[in-house]
Amino acid sequence: MSDQHEEAQFCRTAGDKIMFSDAIVQAIKKVQQRYPDQQGAVLPALHIIQKEYGHLTYEAMRFVSQQLRVPESDVFGTATFYSLYRWKNPGRHQIQICHNLSCSLLGAETMIAHLEKKLGVREGQVTKDGRFSFIRMECIGRCDGAPAMLVDDDYHGDLTPAKIDDILAKYE
Repeated sequence: MSDQHEEAQFCRTAGDKIMFSDAIVQAIKKVQQRYPDQQGAVLPALHIIQKEYGHLTYEAMRFVSQQLRVPESDVFGTATFYSLYRWKNPGRHQIQICHNLSCSLLGAETMIAHLEKKLGVREGQVTKDGRFSFIRMECIGRCDGAPAMLVDDDYHGDLTPAKIDDILAKYE
């Protein structure tokens, strides 16, 4: 499936204007009200789109730029700087495993190797059944539970290979 076809599933154009669903437009407008400087609304606006559609596209960034009236280069710079934004569809459940200093010292690489073996994929790939994908995160801010990971928005710490197996079994 081409990128253009995938984009057509969640945005449409009217001339030069990109159009997303009314719900997305309203959610972004609500976010805009919280920030006196529209640049501050870029991160949450991108998050709204990614949460709804699973990933970002150049069209989505252009849409955010138009909605917030900030330069496209600022939106693109923000979206590409942060590792929390994805450029392709992840699995139904996104695993983010920390590999910063604390987690690495306490076994993150062993946990990553276990995930690769258990899931049969490498970092950034999606399992054949579409259930999981995983990425390394620089830090998830939970050094007290190292090694740690997020599955979707759920935190899991003090990981062992057996604990990872139990955690993954809970996600369909």
